[in-house]
Amino acid sequence: MAEEGEEFRSSETIQITILRNRHLRGVKGDAITSFVHVDFDNKSLGDSSKVESTIESEAEYNFSSSFECSFTDSGHSIHDVASKPVIVTISEVLPKEKKQKEEKTATIGQCSIDLLPLVHGETRFERTLQVYPVTGSPMEGLTADVAKAEIDIVVSVNEALLDSSSLSQSNLLTVRIGSAYSLPDSWSLLGTQYNYSIGLPIPTAGEKEEPLIFTNGALKPGAEKESQQKPLKWYNLQNITNGAHHIPNNYLEKLSPEEEKGDLKGKDGSEFRKECESEKNRVTWDVERRCFLEQNARIILQNKIAETRLWPVEIMRMPPPSQAKAAGGGRKDAKPEKEEERQISYHGICYVDFGPLLYPGVKRVAGAFLVQPYNDHDLSVKTKRKHPIAIDAVRVNSGMSRVTGSSPVQKGGKGGQSSVAREAPVKKGSALLKAADSGSEVDSTHGGHQNMEGEMYLESRTFVYMEFILHQPLVPRREPEQLAKLVREYIPPRSPFKRAVGGAQKAVDDFHNQVAGISTLVMNEFREMFGEEMADPDAPSNPNKDEVRKKQLLFKLNTSGKYFAFKEQLKHSVVKIVREKYLRTTAFQDKNKMEEFLEELYVYLIDEMHKCLHKVLVNENDEEKSFESYASSEQLKRFAQEAEVNGDYDAAANYYQERLMKDKNNPEHWFDYGTFNLLREDYPKATECFRESISINQTFLKGLLMFGILSAMQNKLEEAEAVFERATTIGGALPSCLSWTILALFYESIGNDIRAEHAFAEARQLNLSSLSEREPSEDEIENVVSKGDIATDPSSLLTPSAGIVKNLTGSIKSGSTSKASKTTARKSQKTDPIPIKTESTSPRLKSIFLQAAEWLLDMKSLRYAEIALSKEYLDHLGGPTADYFVALARMYMMKADYKQADEKLKEATKIDHQHPDAWAITGHLRYVTGEKSAAQDCYERTLAFVSDASEMHSIYLRLGAIYISGEEYSKAKDTFLMACKYSPSCISWLGVGIACYRLGELTEAEDALGEANLLNNQNPDVWAYLSLVCLQTGRKLEAEQSYKYAINLNLTDNNLIQELNALQKRVGFGNPAF
Repeated sequence: MAEEGEEFRSSETIQITILRNRHLRGVKGDAITSFVHVDFDNKSLGDSSKVESTIESEAEYNFSSSFECSFTDSGHSIHDVASKPVIVTISEVLPKEKKQKEEKTATIGQCSIDLLPLVHGETRFERTLQVYPVTGSPMEGLTADVAKAEIDIVVSVNEALLDSSSLSQSNLLTVRIGSAYSLPDSWSLLGTQYNYSIGLPIPTAGEKEEPLIFTNGALKPGAEKESQQKPLKWYNLQNITNGAHHIPNNYLEKLSPEEEKGDLKGKDGSEFRKECESEKNRVTWDVERRCFLEQNARIILQNKIAETRLWPVEIMRMPPPSQAKAAGGGRKDAKPEKEEERQISYHGICYVDFGPLLYPGVKRVAGAFLVQPYNDHDLSVKTKRKHPIAIDAVRVNSGMSRVTGSSPVQKGGKGGQSSVAREAPVKKGSALLKAADSGSEVDSTHGGHQNMEGEMYLESRTFVYMEFILHQPLVPRREPEQLAKLVREYIPPRSPFKRAVGGAQKAVDDFHNQVAGISTLVMNEFREMFGEEMADPDAPSNPNKDEVRKKQLLFKLNTSGKYFAFKEQLKHSVVKIVREKYLRTTAFQDKNKMEEFLEELYVYLIDEMHKCLHKVLVNENDEEKSFESYASSEQLKRFAQEAEVNGDYDAAANYYQERLMKDKNNPEHWFDYGTFNLLREDYPKATECFRESISINQTFLKGLLMFGILSAMQNKLEEAEAVFERATTIGGALPSCLSWTILALFYESIGNDIRAEHAFAEARQLNLSSLSEREPSEDEIENVVSKGDIATDPSSLLTPSAGIVKNLTGSIKSGSTSKASKTTARKSQKTDPIPIKTESTSPRLKSIFLQAAEWLLDMKSLRYAEIALSKEYLDHLGGPTADYFVALARMYMMKADYKQADEKLKEATKIDHQHPDAWAITGHLRYVTGEKSAAQDCYERTLAFVSDASEMHSIYLRLGAIYISGEEYSKAKDTFLMACKYSPSCISWLGVGIACYRLGELTEAEDALGEANLLNNQNPDVWAYLSLVCLQTGRKLEAEQSYKYAINLNLTDNNLIQELNALQKRVGFGNPAF
């Protein structure tokens, strides 16, 4: 127990000081003479002196006693300190009677001192403990309002029993045995009473395990109700009064169903347990035993759990100790082993899954565990152990062990045998089964006897409540601060980008600043020259003098060179205005055009100068509104997604990049651009985008998850694990179970089954917690699923296909014209766009795997989405759902595997023929495969449902395109207007414009095309239709300009070009080439 290089300690003295006692009551009167006696491990530590006291006064003992805690093989070990109490007995010295030579004493109370704080590293602690009366004591039977006797104690050591290194390397396993419920019918409260025992092996520092046996289970009737907090008793503590045999302030409290790891969970298990615990007989132990595990024992425990996971806990019934001794000594020729074996009946076993103890941070396994018939073969297969511990239980029961109640773990960690029960050679486990009453039959399959009595456990569904608690986890969990530090090491946070302010407005602002600065200098010069003359504010104004002052000021500015300095100062800002506002970067070839431009520029600069001087001279404080681009970030994102749907990846990339230029400090912008690059399978660029989103915001949950996924795909496992674990510590708008589910999928992909199981359990528990927040129905709790409300990214529902624009412009016929109107465009510029309705109102339930799969599909992470869907198929209760097949179809659509997608969609509609997403994606499938008529039917069916599909915008656009190709322009107009209502875009307004043009509604057509051009002035089809409208309305100049823009922007629709040329020839203008 010493650090390396220090002198080894052989032992440490533990000193127990009894300070005082209060509220003692004697046999005769209030005055009492008492003393205390201290024991530890059945060994006396001494008596105090006799002290007189009354009920009101305290008995000051100030008695100190001690014992040695040995760090070698002899004496009291650290195991004893952890598991055994110090017993304090208070005795009264009775008054002497006549002719009495020696004084008599009577024990009046006892208490127990728990030394556990010393094992945890403390060097001193004080306690005030209740003194429990013995039978016949004057303190027995006092009412609740009477003060109970108390005793003050101090326990101390000079130096901590375990230093920090030993504490971190060792551990403390606490085993708590509660009660066995739903017992076999033959266990009766009438007739012969038996001893009920439970035993399990405990690892030691040596090769062999030592048995831990809990005896003296009490059979109690169901009518005797249990309390919610049951005090726990010391293990194998004898000759002590009721109350004192309880561990101070230590109770057995049932955990919540989410925290339990037992066999009876869920709705059915909870109802069954509730019935058994309240109505049926039970066997109660309510005992706690602590086992100190040195470093080697802790490692052995961890390795055994990793090897087999299941830990055997045997239960049996035996005759009382007196009958057991008689049975063992009645026949001289009887073999001891045979006699021991015959004492065992109803031999059962619980297989407790200790696997959760290998989860990071987990210290407890507790719950109700079902009892199964004991079988040698099952014990060997499930736990890789050859011998049961039933013989050891018999020896403890019959008093055959030399020192009953000593530590079940060896002292000193040298691998010696336990003093409770030494491992004895036994025959096959079947010989332990009592054959006299069971009518045993041979099981030829495994070569052993069928355990008929054990089968009764299965028939009655007997279960035992047990808890196994470690002081510190076998696998420590990294704290959120540590994970955050790791993420910062992988992705260092950076300071926000400086906003790059530029453009026309910046040039004008710079010009204003220069004018303001120069005007201040000129005014200062004026004040120096004429300040005294202008000092009198009441002096009359003289225009002639003002003109003279002006000439003198200009003369001085010119002769001093300041005038030319001011011109040079203004020159740079004027050049920026010419370049940024007027977009002039080359020299003029025509002098007339140059003169016209200079006149226009001069007028503009004079106007701006007057605005600036007005601000400076009038001290106007009203700030002008800053220039803002019409297209917001959300609109740009919608335009990009629309371009993705059309397969126009270049346009989509431009929109995403434009969002980044608007605000590089927004992690959402980087994240969306990353998912786009993931769709294009540009993994390095996607990784950098996700990395950038995290560097901006270290707690950006979506970025952490996707960066972890890409790191895992690139085989950077340590980095991925750290990022995923960090994500589980962060809350957000995503489903609470999502991070744990993805972490579990990661662990499963690298073969770490233990941690994967833990992460899945955490995800399910969070899923249940989210249900409890909204008071779920019993069916929802039973299925351990939650209602899905994850918004679906529209582009993830579709696969790249032919552009919608091309379909909109096909089969175009000429129509009439009218005058253009810009009113609608101006109104639209002031109105915020209405977001698309993306939620589904259908009450579909979703498991953790389906939620994860849908989110991963939204993020275009197909590999992990496929893993999640495979888990959903294997895990989901009651078989795959319509939502499962829809998600599977989405994945195949994104892979362009249309045959598989079609099969899954058919399965989905068989399960739920009113599933809007199933019909919507079926329509997309038919659309991209050229089956426009079938696609139209699917889209119309989707729109007819009461519930909307998860993504409606693409449905409106594609259905409108089908209507236009079928010359159903009125329907097309209505459909595109619905798209404009929820999410206006260039494509949706273009569709309205085309439909109105074909219907001859030229005014409405021009308004719609103006809206489309306002949202995207780089679309050649919009300019082409504007040119058609201008041709129809006789506007030559506008028709030619629109046509030139369309051609310069690479108009590729041949049918539209032919229609334009035909109309130009008919009207005689519109093409500058004529």
